Amino acid sequence: MLTNKSGAEASITNYGGAIVSLKVPDRNGKLADVLLGYDNAGGYAADQSYFGALVGRYGNRIGHAQFVLDGKTYTLAKNNGDNTLHGGVKGFNKALWAAKILPAKDGQSLELSHLSKDGDEGFPGNLKVSIVYTLTDTDALKN
Repeated sequence: MLTNKSGAEASITNYGGAIVSLKVPDRNGKLADVLLGYDNAGGYAADQSYFGALVGRYGNRIGHAQFVLDGKTYTLAKNNGDNTLHGGVKGFNKALWAAKILPAKDGQSLELSHLSKDGDEGFPGNLKVSIVYTLTDTDALKN
């Protein structure tokens, strides 16, 4: 969980890199969660809406679950009818990400990283991806 000077809190899970809660003070200083999401891990495991999650390798649909790159056709996992949506059946939203707290000059930061190996969901090549979330002391959640 990331916190800041005003008491704001951002909860991010390493399962899917999902932001599960963002509590910020209202005009009276009372914390309120401003995100849609689930109350437990089971909700995120069964999620079909990608609430707060990271998606990939490709965000959106790939028609007919295939594409051509350098003359070679790649066939992908289908998870949206005949299409691939947001990276396939086990996209980044279903991956376990490595988490590391980082120092930040204006708040707290969390780095999540993941290696999607060659052939993962049918995609070619290894892809190492990372994201850094920072909860600033002015109640902004940045990436």
